Amino acid sequence: MAAIGSLDLSDMAHASSSADKIISVTNTQSNFEREPLLRPFGFKGGYLTELWQIASQLQSSSGITKIGIATQSVLYGDADLFTLHSEAGGNALMYVLANKALDLVRQNPFRTPIELLEKILPQIIAEGKKITGKGDLNINFIYNALVSVDNAAWLVYAEENKHHTFDAMIPQYYKHALSHRNEKIAIMYQIPYGMPMGELVSAANKGYFVFKIKTGSPGTQEEMLRADMERLTLIHNTLKDLRTDHTADGNMIYTMDANARYDKKETLQKYLDHAKRIGAFDRILLYEEPLNEKNEENVSDLGIRVGADESAHDEASAIKRLDLGYNVLVLKGIAKTLSMSVKLAKLAADRNVPCMCADLTVNPILVDWHKNLAAHLAPFPVINMGLMETNGDMNYTNWDVMTNYHPASNASWFQRRNGVFELNKDFYNRSGGIFEPSGHYDGMFKTR
Repeated sequence: MAAIGSLDLSDMAHASSSADKIISVTNTQSNFEREPLLRPFGFKGGYLTELWQIASQLQSSSGITKIGIATQSVLYGDADLFTLHSEAGGNALMYVLANKALDLVRQNPFRTPIELLEKILPQIIAEGKKITGKGDLNINFIYNALVSVDNAAWLVYAEENKHHTFDAMIPQYYKHALSHRNEKIAIMYQIPYGMPMGELVSAANKGYFVFKIKTGSPGTQEEMLRADMERLTLIHNTLKDLRTDHTADGNMIYTMDANARYDKKETLQKYLDHAKRIGAFDRILLYEEPLNEKNEENVSDLGIRVGADESAHDEASAIKRLDLGYNVLVLKGIAKTLSMSVKLAKLAADRNVPCMCADLTVNPILVDWHKNLAAHLAPFPVINMGLMETNGDMNYTNWDVMTNYHPASNASWFQRRNGVFELNKDFYNRSGGIFEPSGHYDGMFKTR
């Protein structure tokens, strides 16, 4: 379970400046839609069949009204809670918590969204435990519930302070961490449990070259390891002879993500030893969150980059992981709020640690929220470009319909081309369209 630490008051001082207006939110509303998936989507030893899309509307005292959206993933947020309820039941609990957050936003004026998050987080944690009846509720469940509220707060903040781009709205204290402008972002192509190998070949033929392998298969630790090794052999045999123009040696690149399913480093080492035996080890760019968060074994001797994801939920926990040899921070602005991701990006920049952006199977508009984050981070080592995962197009039944909700879906930078997003001046001028209204989401609310 993700430990919940105390807030750093020095961060509160840096979260805003006297130049920022004090914002009071007077009215809030929310709504949601249930979006089915093409097939059960497996990770963390469980499966999703649908994802709820949440919209939260904030109206400030000056009359500015903005809508923030989010994709809920209870399985990601708290896998134990996910197993205790029906899929809809778990989503309903998270949605109730999002509405509790809206109540607190009306009670807490703020200068920046980062300051707002720090103000309301302790109360939201308490509310989350009360709503779910789970005293050890994972902090990532809390953050996921806050994403739509946080995104709406960023849009209100930007409008109130006349910031019209993503670059401009990042508070000065954090700007250096997000000062880059990548021309390309490599798209991590996700391989969930059970995906047919023919789909990998098709993806490679379309230009994808970074393949993210979901490990941590269902079952006991022994069953998991056996299934994961067999799966890696199958994947490597499928991809090993295919070529790409994006890497120096022409080989495809692998990443792995166990979502903290491995209990022991010894078990992980057996997986990596297997990768060496079959010739896949040198293809591994990084391994995301392999070990259970309670595991405090040092991973600096594994010979690969190891990323902290679920376990890096605030600066203190991220530092703890870095001290244990983790050397990549996985940012999830679409799962843990942009506000917290901005703070972690600064920590990473200060320590010269690379970052990547992992997906939550989010909708098309949220892809560009996350693309802004990936675009402004330092280029990832080896590939020398931004790095992000987006897999909604291969998982949502109604992806094409959802794409039409995006105000800039015809832009060149919205398209996937040869395994990358190609970013240009228009992308940065429009900030991926995140400031532009979506008729669909606007239509979910009635004027009050």
